[in-house]
Amino acid sequence: MMVKNRILSTFMASALSIGLCHAQIAEDFKPSSLNQPGQEYPMVNSQGYARFKIVAPAADSVRVSLGLGGKGGTKLAKTEDGSWMGTTEGPMDEGFHYYNVKIDGGKFNDPGTLNFYGSVRWESGIEIPAKDQDFYSLKNVPHGNVQQILFPSPSTGTSRRAFVYTPPGYEKGKGKYPVLYLQHGWGEDETAWMNQGRANLIMDNLIAEGKIKPFIIVNTYGMTNEVKFGKIREFKIEPFQTVLINELIPYVDANFRTLANKDKRAMAGLSMGGMETKTITLNNPEVFAYYGLLSGGLYAPADIKDKSKVKLIFLSCGSKERPEGVKKSTEELKAAGFNAVGYVSEGTAHEFQTWRRSLYQLAPLLFK
Repeated sequence: MMVKNRILSTFMASALSIGLCHAQIAEDFKPSSLNQPGQEYPMVNSQGYARFKIVAPAADSVRVSLGLGGKGGTKLAKTEDGSWMGTTEGPMDEGFHYYNVKIDGGKFNDPGTLNFYGSVRWESGIEIPAKDQDFYSLKNVPHGNVQQILFPSPSTGTSRRAFVYTPPGYEKGKGKYPVLYLQHGWGEDETAWMNQGRANLIMDNLIAEGKIKPFIIVNTYGMTNEVKFGKIREFKIEPFQTVLINELIPYVDANFRTLANKDKRAMAGLSMGGMETKTITLNNPEVFAYYGLLSGGLYAPADIKDKSKVKLIFLSCGSKERPEGVKKSTEELKAAGFNAVGYVSEGTAHEFQTWRRSLYQLAPLLFK
């Protein structure tokens, strides 16, 4: 009887705790910064909870699936006016998140939000305000230019697309600049770093604060989506390596004012883009001197045949990923004489807040 009462007391205490938790949700919800013009939902509060409203009066069930790939989710409840509403069970990580809406089992985008390419499709996006969002905020500072280029690709028999960030003053100047080739992850494309990652704003703010010397960033499609998720081992690097090394880099050097040598060229990538970065930098030590893997694997000292050719190895991930690996690998590289820097984004996982912070840490280290 005593054990039974103890179980009952524990259950009641847990239920009370859950009730208090929900009762303590701050009702200071505001529209997400990524909403379509004039749209009120989805909303985010000061604690990081998200609230959704979907107008689907004939539906039998509505669920919001959050995160890359749309796993998990929040079940919405039907209201008197026929719309569906619901709030996440807990606060979300700070920063950007993909999501989609499941209506009676079908997958749709939320008409209230802007769309972002992820999970091999255009997904809805929501932004949870971060305590450190100042470094990627739009400010009244000189801004660089992001332009789309179409470059010839004989190896693939077509023209391919890339986005090029040139720093403030580039158009009016005559100086030459170093270049960072920055790759997206699986399921994404060349739009990811400027849209979800806000790489251009990160650069603008760093330059305005005098924390970095200006450089160019190039984003192109890594051909990663031609392999299905879960079969990453089947991905072949050779086609993209040819596009990058033999086609894109020569085009950028011929059409932009670049410092076209190894010591002024870097490559970095997030997730599967990190895997591409590792393979291509190791295969082409004469092309890049600065390497960056953002939640995208690790380098070991034995991987690099001639350490004199490498000026920097940057490794990063979120604290909710596997930070021990980043820390250990960084220590081993340093012990072997490499200029290695490790960074762990506190409180984030395999998501763009990790990678925004990583770029913010990486940029000042480049081209020293």
